[in-house]
Amino acid sequence: MVDLKSQYQKIKSEIDTGIQEVIDNTTFIKGGKVTEFQHHLELYLGVKHVIPVGNGTDALQIALMALGLKPGDEVITPTFTFIATAEVVALLGLTPVVVDVDFDTFNISLESIKQSITPKTKAIVPVHLFGQNANMEEIMAIAKKHNLFVIEDACQSIGSKYTFSDGHQSFSGCIGDIGCTSFFPSKNLGCFGDGGAIFTNNDEYAEQIRSIANHGMKTRYYHDRIGVNSRLDSIQAAVLDVKLKYLNEYCFARQTAAQFYDSAFADNKNLILPKRSEFSTHVFHQYTLKLADLDRKEMIKYLADKGIPAMIYYPVPLHLQKAYQDPRYKKGDFPVAEKLCECVLSLPMHTELNEEELKYISQSVLNFIG
Repeated sequence: MVDLKSQYQKIKSEIDTGIQEVIDNTTFIKGGKVTEFQHHLELYLGVKHVIPVGNGTDALQIALMALGLKPGDEVITPTFTFIATAEVVALLGLTPVVVDVDFDTFNISLESIKQSITPKTKAIVPVHLFGQNANMEEIMAIAKKHNLFVIEDACQSIGSKYTFSDGHQSFSGCIGDIGCTSFFPSKNLGCFGDGGAIFTNNDEYAEQIRSIANHGMKTRYYHDRIGVNSRLDSIQAAVLDVKLKYLNEYCFARQTAAQFYDSAFADNKNLILPKRSEFSTHVFHQYTLKLADLDRKEMIKYLADKGIPAMIYYPVPLHLQKAYQDPRYKKGDFPVAEKLCECVLSLPMHTELNEEELKYISQSVLNFIG
């Protein structure tokens, strides 16, 4: 699904130099490379504060902790997403309130948000799924009306831009109160291990986030709040600082590959192409089709026999996961998400796809359909 080795080979000398500098300096934790990367990412995103942490899940958990939410407070999030979005809510003793998504864009449904707000609702966590922003202008308006926090799960969408109705733009993750991202190796901006970051323009939140991520400390050995231990190590920061310079190029490569797939599948009634929103660029962390009247299992097997991986993101919505069964929800409550879980299929999508590979993949898909 992702060719990280070929990507590395193109920037090998820069990556190796950065890693060697860390080894030579032996500043493996909180070293200068972390500070440099943090500063460069702040400049790229145009956000006041970037706080690097250990991974994207930590980023979401720490963001929630920084808002001072109490056990029983409700947090709205989509049911069609990776489990981490709800996992951190449950771990903190908060109440996850899952809602349906939009069939065309896979992102959180505005109407479902509105219908799920109660006096206990304190926050909304929209997920910018597969590399495209949810409708943040409308979500922020809903949040303002009901005095709610907004934490953006931008773990799949770094580099994507949102355009507001007045024409101004913001990067994904930099619109809500707090934004979170992951640097898992397969992400558009990925390191060589685990990593993540939190974004905010709010000085108070930034101070709390830094403290929480460092055992609740502001001054060494003086613990002002309950915290965790979550940090991006210097070697990962060195890798990310190099790759950040190529992020726009990486996004363009993915968009080009997506356009190739679009053209190849445009006239096939069995394949529903990923829709682009009018208010967001799409950086295609995944290229996800919806299959119509096709046997998905047989298609995956057919492609695998051709040496082509294909993945289902995601086969089970949150409300039907064993760990998150809740008497409030039952099968059929979120028909769009449940339908998507039955019909989505993601094809290989990465920065190193060439025209020959794209032709082989797309033709193999079409050959299966017949």
